[in-house]
Order: sequence, then structure tokens, then C-alpha cells
Amino acid sequence: MAGRFAPRHPRADVRGGIPRQGLAPGRVRVWVPDGPLELGLVLGPLRRGPGDPTFRTTPDGAVWRTSRTPAGPGTLRVSARGGEVRGEAWGPGAEWLLEQLPRMLGADDDPSAFVPRHRLLALTRHRRPGLRLTRTGLVMESLIPSVLEQKVTTLEAYQAWRILVRKFGEPAPGPAPGRMCVMPSARTWALIPSWEWHLAGVDDKRASTILRAVRVAARLEQAAGMEPVAAQARLEVVPGIGPWTSAETVQRSHGAPDAVTVGDLHLPGIVGFALGGDRYADDAEMLRLLEPYAGQRHRAARLVLLSGRVPGRRAPRMAPRGIERI
Repeated sequence: MAGRFAPRHPRADVRGGIPRQGLAPGRVRVWVPDGPLELGLVLGPLRRGPGDPTFRTTPDGAVWRTSRTPAGPGTLRVSARGGEVRGEAWGPGAEWLLEQLPRMLGADDDPSAFVPRHRLLALTRHRRPGLRLTRTGLVMESLIPSVLEQKVTTLEAYQAWRILVRKFGEPAPGPAPGRMCVMPSARTWALIPSWEWHLAGVDDKRASTILRAVRVAARLEQAAGMEPVAAQARLEVVPGIGPWTSAETVQRSHGAPDAVTVGDLHLPGIVGFALGGDRYADDAEMLRLLEPYAGQRHRAARLVLLSGRVPGRRAPRMAPRGIERI
């Protein structure tokens, strides 16, 4: 059973209970990157769908994120202007988020290590010089939504993440845009009743994988300080977490430039079509095509996706299963 008892929360609903903080100024950090930086490209992979309660882009171009840091929940607002980045943060995790700000924006990433071997990738890199690989330093906030995305449509996964975070998370600290939340703690995830997983459209297999992961959350978070390959090995010790999920996690938590996603339904065909004209490529063929980019295969795949060279759709989009209606 996914859970036997409903967790207690400090508020009855995200829209009520503990009020949000006022418009008090948060902690501020200004950072100057050493090259081009495009916030949307760098932070975009952290967004889990247009309704993600932990991620918001506002009309002024700022990006808002919430995280459950080792110091507690926090809200971060990031904006870029005039060659510098300004981060403002609120909540117990504010100082931690600002300390990690350069890494999150790709300070540890080295785009110059990528040497394009295909004209398509060379042109794409030239057009999008602001691409850097984010490194959040947080494992569980990338692992849990990645598990939710296993073997379902993205719409189903995004809906499940949105429902569960809004229902069991907590209001974002500070003057965050409306209905932003911080993801639940490991203990709260562990106490979500089985029927709530079902109502969110999450089958027992994915729910059970998340429950096994949150029971060893402290050990998994320690993987943030490990090399990506070792971190993937630690994640895959948990039953239900395989190469696809571990790669999707370390791409975000570690900024791993070589963590190519295998086992994906669409990526092999997209890479195969872009680099070899083979829309029916499998994982083995994708890895063969990416072999010249050893050490930078994830970046190569990102550039392929940004190039816009994807095969045309040959079948209707897979329909969501909607298990919550069963």
C-alpha cells in the first residue's frame, strides 16, 4: 500500500492556512557570468510543465523557483540584465539558494569542451550561445518528478506532479507569484495515502518507487556530492530506478554533460533523424551517433532538440490513460 495515514500539514490548503510573507525584501546576490547566458535555456529543464507549482516565469523575464534545500524551503527569483544576474531569495533556504546560484546557472559548466562534429550542431550552438547546463545540487527534487514521468505521457506526469505538490506541499516563502508551492518533504511523500496517488493518476509501481526512494532520501541527497556516474549507480540501487530515471536526475542535479538518456521513447529517433537521417534509430544507434561527443553526449542531445530538426509525426499522440477515473 502506498500509504496508510494522511500526513498532517501546517495548513489545510495551499490557498489558506499560513499566510505568505509580505513584500519584505529578500536576500540578494548579484553574479556576473563569464559568457553568454540565456535563463530560459539554462533553467528550462527544471520546469515540469506549464502549470508547475515550483516554477514560474513572469512577464518581466524573471524566473521564480521554489526548492526544499538542506536549510529548509526557499523561493528564488532570478533575473538577468546588462550582463549580470540578480538573485533574490526568501525563506529558511534563501542563503543556500543564493550560494548555489552560480552553479545553478552553469558556472561549473564548460561549453568550450564541446567540439561539434556535425554542421547542424555547430549552427545550433552558434545560434544559442547562452546554453549552459544547470546544476541544482538537489537530488530528490529532480528524482521524484522523473519517476512520475516513467512510461506515461508528459501530460499525465505533469498533472500528477502539479496535483501532489499543490495538495501536499507548502506555500512558497516570500512574495512569490500566486499558488507557487515548495515540494513536500520526504516524510510527507512517505505518508501520502494510496488513494491520493490514485486520484493524481499515479499507478502503484511509480508510487512504490517514490516511497522506496524517500525512505532513503538522505542517502540519495548525498549523491549530489558524487561524480555523476557514481551518483547514477547509487540511485539505481533503489528498485524501480533505472538508467533512464537516473540520467534524467543527474542531468539536473549534477549538470552532467555526458549523462545521455537511454530508454526514452522519442529521443533515439530524434537524434537518429538529426544526425543520421534514421527516424527509426534505437538506443544502440543513438549511442553510436553520439560516440564522437563522448564526455558531452547530453549537451549534444540538447543541441539536437534545440535545432528543431525532428521527424514528422507518423501517428496520433498517445492518449492519457486516466487511471484516476477507474
